Amino acid sequence: MAPDRQTPRLLVAESETPEARDERRASVGRSSGETYLDVLSRLAPGAVCDRVFPSDADAALPAGTSPADYDAVLFSGSPLHLYDETPETRRAIAFMRAVFDAGTPSFGSCAGLQVATVAAGGSVRPNVRRPEAAFARRITPTEAGRAHPLLAGRPAAFDAPSIHTDEVEALPPGAVLLAENGLTTVQAAEIRFGRGTFWGVQYHPEIGLDEVAGALRRQADGLVEAGLARDRADIEGYAGQIDALHREPERPDLAWRLGLDEQVTDERRRLTELRNFLESLRRVAIRNLH
Repeated sequence: MAPDRQTPRLLVAESETPEARDERRASVGRSSGETYLDVLSRLAPGAVCDRVFPSDADAALPAGTSPADYDAVLFSGSPLHLYDETPETRRAIAFMRAVFDAGTPSFGSCAGLQVATVAAGGSVRPNVRRPEAAFARRITPTEAGRAHPLLAGRPAAFDAPSIHTDEVEALPPGAVLLAENGLTTVQAAEIRFGRGTFWGVQYHPEIGLDEVAGALRRQADGLVEAGLARDRADIEGYAGQIDALHREPERPDLAWRLGLDEQVTDERRRLTELRNFLESLRRVAIRNLH
């Protein structure tokens, strides 16, 4: 936080296209950026939160502001494929580079990690094994990750909400791999580029179980095609169990059936990386004041 401002000012960067935002709202009642805003209202009550749509042709920050005017920028998930050369991906990458140039701390999940990777000189590709759908299992911090504040409080292995068909192929020069699992090599990383530092995860600590179920339903055809289910009815049955656990998170039978523990079912633990990022901002602000 800037030393002359006690109320943090946060910017949510939502790179979903307008069509994707509408589809997600129809599915779970909110876009990816709106999910971030909801979570921030609980984790950082009183913070001033703005939103920008970097991939939109008419994207604009509030009048008179730039990324340097914010204490942090948080990048949501998105269906963009960062290896495709499109106006949307070019705009999202350009905005990420502007954040790096401004030196504003940033955080991102899923496509947010991928945008930062490409902006800093790394690469992204389609998943080489299979889609990671519903939950990323047995995420394991690396030696660097065990000492990194992003993953403070996470156990030696944990699960997290996740659904993605793309992954980081190569981290940028100087980036630090913080966590991995058997399906996706880069599950968490720190990226330094220009004047900025980015903390990112491939999974989705910000989303609730209802949003996991909604994502499965939206991507049902692709998951069937990938061989993760026999048909849409299989997907609906699985999504229905996840929805039920969302409504009754204390039910041990549902958690057991889905193979989940408190790292997913308890909201505070699920939000670990976001809480840690916001806490890092607070610590920096305190140091700056002294």
